[in-house]
Amino acid sequence: MAKKLLLFSALIVVSFTTFAGGLLTNTNQHIAYLRYLARQSSTEIDAIYYNPAGTAFFKEGWSFSLNGQSAFQTRTITSTFAPFAGNIQNLGESTKKFKGDAAAPIIPSLYAAYKQGHWTFSGSFAIIGGGGKATFDAGLPSFEAPVSLLPTSLNAKFGTTVYDADSYMHGKQIIYGLQMGAAYQINDNWSVFGGIRMNYVNNSYYGYVRNISSNIGGGTDLVNVSKYMTEKSVAASTAADYFEGIGNMAEAEKLRAQSTELKKVADKTGDIGLDSKQSGWGVTPIIGAHFHNAKWDVAVKYEMRTKLNVENKTKYDTTGSEMFKNGVNTPHDLPSILTFGATYQFLPTLRGSVGYNHYFDKGAKMAGGKQKDIKQGTNEYLGGLEWDICDWAQISAGLQRTKYGVTQNFQSDMSFSLSSMSYGFGAGFMLADNVKFNVAYFWTNYEKGNKDAMVAEKVPISYEFNRTNKVFGVGLDFSF
Repeated sequence: MAKKLLLFSALIVVSFTTFAGGLLTNTNQHIAYLRYLARQSSTEIDAIYYNPAGTAFFKEGWSFSLNGQSAFQTRTITSTFAPFAGNIQNLGESTKKFKGDAAAPIIPSLYAAYKQGHWTFSGSFAIIGGGGKATFDAGLPSFEAPVSLLPTSLNAKFGTTVYDADSYMHGKQIIYGLQMGAAYQINDNWSVFGGIRMNYVNNSYYGYVRNISSNIGGGTDLVNVSKYMTEKSVAASTAADYFEGIGNMAEAEKLRAQSTELKKVADKTGDIGLDSKQSGWGVTPIIGAHFHNAKWDVAVKYEMRTKLNVENKTKYDTTGSEMFKNGVNTPHDLPSILTFGATYQFLPTLRGSVGYNHYFDKGAKMAGGKQKDIKQGTNEYLGGLEWDICDWAQISAGLQRTKYGVTQNFQSDMSFSLSSMSYGFGAGFMLADNVKFNVAYFWTNYEKGNKDAMVAEKVPISYEFNRTNKVFGVGLDFSF
């Protein structure tokens, strides 16, 4: 049987991102993004995040925005592993499907800016990474695979042919971001920006494998393996004491060896659990520049790498791994990001935008050194159109192509990244001259991912990864 720590060896790097964006970074921070997507050259209130240099072209005075989103995601891992056929609930099938649900029912974001003369001061609060909770009620393939080897390892001595276990995993990842900075309008056409974002990480992981059982002695009745082996080990030890007391040392040594062997099996098949939280913080320096004229808006933004370490606050851990030890620090960097965008006014009522994001993922340190399994950083290509259908209403739509540069080694059932195509549409309604209501729907189609690996260095296992993502949002922009 594999060591306990194998069941949870990847848990510390699980990613529950429920938004669009890079491996760890969310980009749908405002409802305008959900319904338009290419916001890298925005000069509206969402520019505070997407194009902060563009805030220099706000109108004088205060501008605010309140947004709420709901994101729902499913993750499906279909795994083929010959020993899975021994699961009493799998009906002899070696392929098993593990499904997890990730949900973030309420995701808020707040924006504020004040422009006076050439200067615009702005700030925002949003969830810039993670944001969701994922639950796998039946655990994951990496939890079950070592357990599934149990019948084979015990068959010769105990006649086992099938197994079962209770498995569960729940995780949460949230990175809060508080951004502040200032834009300066150099002249009628150019502006620049400088600012920072304070990032706070709040993660939690809870999971277990319990009641590992098998049909010891054959038949259909399952018994708790650890409990059974413990009882047999104690009985063998007691018998060894007896034979040692009457001077039969050979029999005593034989029984002690049996007791030791049974105790090892009991230890390896005992309940395994983890309840750990992580927290940490880091600062992101941000710079940007913007060009504006009658028909064009063109912008660039660069977010520098955020150096982050998260510290474990572990309530209990029986995985046998040092990586979950209370007080241990784990790298959790956010990569540097370079964005470009351009908007063109085709007609007074029709405009279109394109955008590009590049995430320098290889330069961001990750738990377990996972960055070494990245071939190149993430690339995103975006486009959108917006049409003012009347004085008080507009409609828009956009799309985004996300291409990850990760290798098969990077992927695991705990954390997998799939290239995708995202779509969004929605509308904006002027409720008053200075109040705008936004509503949008956004969804993502993912490419399937695959991985082949080995369990216990000799048994092949294959994975097929898939996921779905749907986001609905409403927001209110206002100024005075």
